[in-house]
Amino acid sequence: MNSFGQLFRVTVFGESHGPAIGAVIDGCPAGFELNSEAIQEMLDRRRPGGNALGTARNEADQIEILSGLSNGMTIGSPIAFIIRNRDTRSQDYNSIKEVFRPSHADFTYEAKYGLREQSGGGRSSARLTAPLVAAGAIAKQLLASKNIHCYAYISAIGNTRWETPIEWTTDEKTALAHLANTNWQSAKIPCPNESAQQSMQNCIEEIAQNGDTIGGEISFYACGMPAGLGAPLANKLSAQLAHAMSSINAVHGFEFGSGFAGTSMKGSAHNDVFTAIDETQARTASNYSGGLQGGISNGMPIYGKVAFKPISSIRTPQQMLNKDNQLIEKTIEGRHDACPVPRAVPIVEAHLALTLLDAYLQNRLSKW
Repeated sequence: MNSFGQLFRVTVFGESHGPAIGAVIDGCPAGFELNSEAIQEMLDRRRPGGNALGTARNEADQIEILSGLSNGMTIGSPIAFIIRNRDTRSQDYNSIKEVFRPSHADFTYEAKYGLREQSGGGRSSARLTAPLVAAGAIAKQLLASKNIHCYAYISAIGNTRWETPIEWTTDEKTALAHLANTNWQSAKIPCPNESAQQSMQNCIEEIAQNGDTIGGEISFYACGMPAGLGAPLANKLSAQLAHAMSSINAVHGFEFGSGFAGTSMKGSAHNDVFTAIDETQARTASNYSGGLQGGISNGMPIYGKVAFKPISSIRTPQQMLNKDNQLIEKTIEGRHDACPVPRAVPIVEAHLALTLLDAYLQNRLSKW
């Protein structure tokens, strides 16, 4: 499948080293004035070559919107856009045509399709996250018009971590005082805590010097949430978020609310006691539920974490299996990040916004 969402549906096309990548968005409401600069700003946060800690591949990632707008206003028809690939070096992958790289999608793609595009990983490349970031930037603007705001930030690189203050999970004003100040977003390490930024940067730089890679965690946060988004059983909002986040390259874990740490708590401590309720919103004394109960939003902030494994392309020799079933030693050529996490922050943010907007639109159909 190449599409995300039901009512706000995003279909992605292209390959890592093809002439262009892009997407078609179906279901965007008409009559909304899009801020094209905000879309480009979010793409710039993800783009390769924009951060000294990342890959040397340098792409401008300029979005070209082809349809769906008139004088900057959505008109209800599909929004189609492309992002041209300018800095491809397919020759870097000539040496791996006949081998299966450890922990890459080489083998699984060939097992499924009978062939694979080895240049840059083709369709399995994280390059395909760029169109989703652009679509997510549009979703963020639509949500913000309803006072729903989405953020993502680094909470760990390897064993170096910064724990989100517990009061953020219940006090939106405190969280927004830090998150809405976007200076931290343009840092090499997009984390709201400056001392943690430096420690995490040091960790990545040390790993990179040794030709290795490291993973980490990204936290996500959504405030201004109305109650009632999501549905029981198969369409739980928690399940939709898990699907969206797990679709991101290199993601190996997802949790919301108390997550895995909640397994060591007693129910008497974990229960979120309601302190105030109105027609669309609730307040609870704690928020271990992460704003989701029974798979449906309860009006509290939605928060959680996404875990990223180390990037599989390392710059040191390693054993690889070739198509003759022989183990050989090779070094992967090409340009790769030492850590996927810094550039993945807007990707997580985009997937959060896309999921919440689709759930918001679905909820408008649930009752008169």
